[in-house]
Amino acid sequence: MINRVNDEINRLIGLLEEKQASDGAWYFCFENGIIADAYLIILLRSLEMDDEALIQTLVRRIKEKQTSSGTWKIYHDQEEGDLSATVEAYYSLLYSGYVNPEEPKMIAAKQFIIEKGGLSQVSLFTKVMLAFTGQYHWPENLRLPIELILLPPPIPFNIFDFVGYARVHFVPIMIGANKKFSLKTLRSPNLSELYLTEKSNESTFKLMAWQEKMIENALNQLSDLKNPRELAFQKAEEFLLNRIENDGTLYSYFTATFVMIFALLALGYSKDSKTITKAVNGLKSYACKTDRYTTIQNSPPTIWDTALISYALQEAGVPPSDPMIVKANQYLLAKQRTKYGDWRLHNPRAIPGGWGFSPSNTINPDIDDTTVALRAIQTNAFYDPSYLYAWQKGAIWTLSMQNQDGGWPAFEKNTNKKYTSLLPIKGVESVTIDPSHADLTGRTLEFLGNYAGLNAYHPSVQKGIRWLFFNQERNGSWYGRWGINYIYGTWAAITGLKAVGIPSNHPRIQKAIQWLLSIQKEDGGWGESCISDAKKQYVPLQASTPSQTAWAVDALIAVYNRPTPTIQRGIQCLIDLGKEKDWRTTYPTGAGFPGNFYILYHSYRYIWPLLALSHYRSKFL
Repeated sequence: MINRVNDEINRLIGLLEEKQASDGAWYFCFENGIIADAYLIILLRSLEMDDEALIQTLVRRIKEKQTSSGTWKIYHDQEEGDLSATVEAYYSLLYSGYVNPEEPKMIAAKQFIIEKGGLSQVSLFTKVMLAFTGQYHWPENLRLPIELILLPPPIPFNIFDFVGYARVHFVPIMIGANKKFSLKTLRSPNLSELYLTEKSNESTFKLMAWQEKMIENALNQLSDLKNPRELAFQKAEEFLLNRIENDGTLYSYFTATFVMIFALLALGYSKDSKTITKAVNGLKSYACKTDRYTTIQNSPPTIWDTALISYALQEAGVPPSDPMIVKANQYLLAKQRTKYGDWRLHNPRAIPGGWGFSPSNTINPDIDDTTVALRAIQTNAFYDPSYLYAWQKGAIWTLSMQNQDGGWPAFEKNTNKKYTSLLPIKGVESVTIDPSHADLTGRTLEFLGNYAGLNAYHPSVQKGIRWLFFNQERNGSWYGRWGINYIYGTWAAITGLKAVGIPSNHPRIQKAIQWLLSIQKEDGGWGESCISDAKKQYVPLQASTPSQTAWAVDALIAVYNRPTPTIQRGIQCLIDLGKEKDWRTTYPTGAGFPGNFYILYHSYRYIWPLLALSHYRSKFL
């Protein structure tokens, strides 16, 4: 086993060395189905920006992803197909002008859409896109009064009760919905055949009585304002402009920038205005080329990947003095964020010190990227004052972001007000609030224990442990928000608890280990379906994946003092998967929006196996 483990570790190190860019970063793709590809085609056609070469290459990829039955899926084992993805792909291909609607697979796609209930049954964000482009009436459940943006933070239902990534989507959508704005062109397809439900028959937006009263009372406090509606649109415009990054995008998110562009058009901006042109160019810059196609990323994961890879390589024995690590950590040091962002509203005493996900992201750092970057640069901090200062700032910021309940959020502290998640919008609880989750809490504890020298006697660590204990599932697992899902959360919780001194024989850890053992597959690996994310219960995948196998094995390695047969089989499965290139190695194991948005990180098949194998070697060999 030792030779096989060493050979695979060396293979992965060599592969990562080849893929490092000259600036020290790793530019792996963040693949999010076909949504961004389709939306960019629709956006370019709507703005009458004829970038034909880009449109044609996106068309090729979208067509390649179509199933033999004419549908599009968002993950391999999705039954039949995904209605929203199929509508988005079908619409974009028609709008491109490069696909004949009478092609057999296009006819099949159209029939699938009709059979599933048509446009009225797609996801809310798909309806927003259709409404902005004149293919659908504005949904009633988005007609919240624009005046809400004038409410200051202390008043309930103010926009800052929503987490940042929700705000930057909601504000432009509220502008479009309140303006009832839509934009069609002479090339717009006619999707009327796909609209099967009369407007009057669609379920009407109804807030609960107490929500209506809350909004009414809040808006009454604006009664002294002159022209509050006009002022609200101005405030909404300022909100967007103040959060545009240097590359022209809003918060470095494709989807937020897409709706922002249409919102600015609704406010009177011309299609060729500087702000819109720069935003479009920013979205184009999110193109990622692979061996076979070009795809548009929702958020380039360069900082995340670079920090994870630097950390993983060092765990594998690559010394900090190696040029790979030197260049990577210099890149990371330059990307520490020093600006105050919206996170400050709920954490006013903290100073900036975090890292973001994408290179252009300067105002929206997050806990996960920060703790991974701190792991990567820790050794530098021992002998270089600039790294020490950065490390201290990052660690202090991380501790300051702990929620009142003891867990850690992803982006903003204490943005977990329940009433914001009770809007009558399907899946709203997953996007409006940023509560504590097991993956963030576990990984933060792992950092604090293994890299900051804290243990279970530290007050913040104690609170984090209590949160994890209280939120463990009955079967022993934990739900992870940003990975698929229970394997991810359970790995994060176990490794975090172990790092801060919880013994392996603790009942909570033993229960979690028994759950992991119970779901190991015959090939020695682990695999979990994206269906788990929507159902909020573990659903096995019919095969093992590299990242999920690595997470499970890494959790077991943290607990056991010697290599058990289960661990040995898992390690062998990881080595075997490293030789494969099929749907198992391209299955999305990153989570975005439950039921709608899943992420294939092209880096994951290298990073997580390298970490698990390295931990196996350092502990057992």
